Amino acid sequence: MSLRAQLVSRELALPLAGVAATLELLEGGATVPFIARYRKEATGALDDEAISRIAAHAKVVDTREDRRATILASLKEQGVLTPELERAILAATTLAALEDLYLPWRPKRRTRAQTARERGLQPLADVLLAQGSTALSREALAQPYVDASKELLDVDTVWAGARDIVAEVIAEKASLRAELRQLFADDAELVVDVARGKSKAPELSKYQDHLGRRERAKNAPSHRVLAAERGETEGLLKVSLELPPVQVSGRVRQAVVKKGAAPVLAKELDLALVDATERLLLPSLESERRRALKERADEEAIAVFAKNLTALLLAPPLGGKPLIAIDPGLRTGCKVVALDPRGGVLAQATIYPHTGRESEAGVQLAALIKQHPSAAIAIGNGTAGRETEAFVKKLQSSAVIPKDLRVISVSEAGASVYSASEVAREELPDMDVTLRGAVSIGRRLQDPLAELVKLDPKSIGVGQYQHDVDQPALTASLDRVVESVVNKVGVELNTASPTLLRYIAGLGPALATAIVAFRGEHGAFATRAQLKKVPRLGARAFEQCAGFLRIRGGDEPLDASAVHPERYALVTKMAKDLGVSRGALVGDESLAAKVEPKKYVDEAEGVGLPTLQDIVLELKKPGRDPRAEFTEVGFDAAVTELSHVKPGQVLNGIVTNVAAFGAFVDIGVHQDGLVHVSELSNRFVKDPSEVVKVGDRVKVKVLQVDEARKRIGLSIKALQAPSPQLSQQPHRAEPFNAPRRR
Repeated sequence: MSLRAQLVSRELALPLAGVAATLELLEGGATVPFIARYRKEATGALDDEAISRIAAHAKVVDTREDRRATILASLKEQGVLTPELERAILAATTLAALEDLYLPWRPKRRTRAQTARERGLQPLADVLLAQGSTALSREALAQPYVDASKELLDVDTVWAGARDIVAEVIAEKASLRAELRQLFADDAELVVDVARGKSKAPELSKYQDHLGRRERAKNAPSHRVLAAERGETEGLLKVSLELPPVQVSGRVRQAVVKKGAAPVLAKELDLALVDATERLLLPSLESERRRALKERADEEAIAVFAKNLTALLLAPPLGGKPLIAIDPGLRTGCKVVALDPRGGVLAQATIYPHTGRESEAGVQLAALIKQHPSAAIAIGNGTAGRETEAFVKKLQSSAVIPKDLRVISVSEAGASVYSASEVAREELPDMDVTLRGAVSIGRRLQDPLAELVKLDPKSIGVGQYQHDVDQPALTASLDRVVESVVNKVGVELNTASPTLLRYIAGLGPALATAIVAFRGEHGAFATRAQLKKVPRLGARAFEQCAGFLRIRGGDEPLDASAVHPERYALVTKMAKDLGVSRGALVGDESLAAKVEPKKYVDEAEGVGLPTLQDIVLELKKPGRDPRAEFTEVGFDAAVTELSHVKPGQVLNGIVTNVAAFGAFVDIGVHQDGLVHVSELSNRFVKDPSEVVKVGDRVKVKVLQVDEARKRIGLSIKALQAPSPQLSQQPHRAEPFNAPRRR
């Protein structure tokens, strides 16, 4: 096993064999979804999250080991690499430890200590560092170094220069830096206050709940760290990390001061210690710890966003059914489109039910539905959404339109972004931008995943401080989420858009576009094997993508399943052993149940029980969709505006966002309410995502309503039976700003 694999395995606490196999597969060009699904025997059935962690940590290890090699080479070149220093560098486990060891010899910009050395004060600094006994006075020790030509005009200037050298030596002690670094990690307090001169700034009100806050930094939740960082960036807050001065000075003295120093040296040394601590050590280590806190907060916030996005993309689809989609509006009217089962636009119109033309709008909508019979009406949940829903249901009650039509509220988040996007212009070039939003609303009801992948995930509104975190890291994480979900669900090869296909393992934008172009020129694919005829789609890309693409009703029954083409021959053998054709075995649960997986284990071919069990499941239910069945929310028809919401009401809602401090719930009034983490369950909840996820249908009780600030406090716990064993750990109340509907 390579050293790289050993380090990654040890540092992630994952099995060495699985890590080594994963790294080898990744280096060979395999993708995370492919490895997770089709190479379980090699990796020990590591999931896509573990494989992604291995890939990411391998880069961390590579960076650290490259830096270790660079440092060793530099020290050898400088002629200062002792056996002891080399052992310490080889034993260092973090970049910070490596840099601490290298610090005294690392090229740096000009320092006060360098100037003092150039002026010949190193010998005096050595006397001070030695802390021996001396009968000489302060003046006598310094007088030989007084030299006007070197700008050493008097004894005080000489001692100041010597102290500069000593302070730098102290600040570069690797053991002391490590000790103080740990002190910052364990005991530092995060302190947030008003920035100088900003106490009367009107923008400060949004940070009112953070002012004067002091808390142990290591326990500070990510959303408070990010809020503090944002306030400091805006110039409104002053943020710092503070340590008990006695602890700091005690650690520094213990690391530096020796017994028996002459009084004159002790006094100068004390001044050097203070300078080393306040000018060099604390600012440097505080900045380092602040960066670490920000990185941790970024990681937590990105993880929250990733969980929310996963849940949103896995939202239950209504399925391929014809429907009417409405993008509501008041003065500008409601944009209406009729869609076929695949999301194609059949007709479009604009109606004005909220401007005194209700009767005319009803006639128009009824005519559209009669011309294009539909299974449901999708209504965007933004401005005028509930009013439009009431209008449609009134038409149903008066038999103007069919009563059996399902009327479904659909999230509009990001619909306006899609409408003006390049993707929308390519898909709907002849359609007005205002009508594209209605198409998006309808399509995301039919298949949320296929539609939402067309949007920048950051525009969907399921994040937490998403604009304050590391943007490249956020983008990479969300791309991994989309890729994981798309491949988990699978894609219909003959109907998928280029935007959806680009996320399939092994493809990307260029091959996705090439597949669609080939499909347009040659017609629908009859088999997966035909993919090999697509220009520039080679054997490696085919291996990676084929298992995630579905062809229903094609020439090869297995093409509708997640069984990889490399295992078709194995399925043929299974069918032959059962005395049936391969096609007869696919989709027949009773026949598939007769397959004995252990009989087909072939270690030489990399076929073990994990792969065989997956194959049998696919034979029973080819291309099964992991998403749940679609259900409606069922908002209260009498509660459509914030003014209708009263404490004590019990309402239906849908979770729209989950943050570290709770969950936001749409109750149908254009303003999400917050279920604080303390109100999610009658047991202690550390992470809200343990209890709820985006898209969950929930029943909530209204606790409080603040119309002026547009805030609604909700509870799920209030509707649960009391727990016999309630945790004694209290939750601290958090400020909340619920996102408004579009």
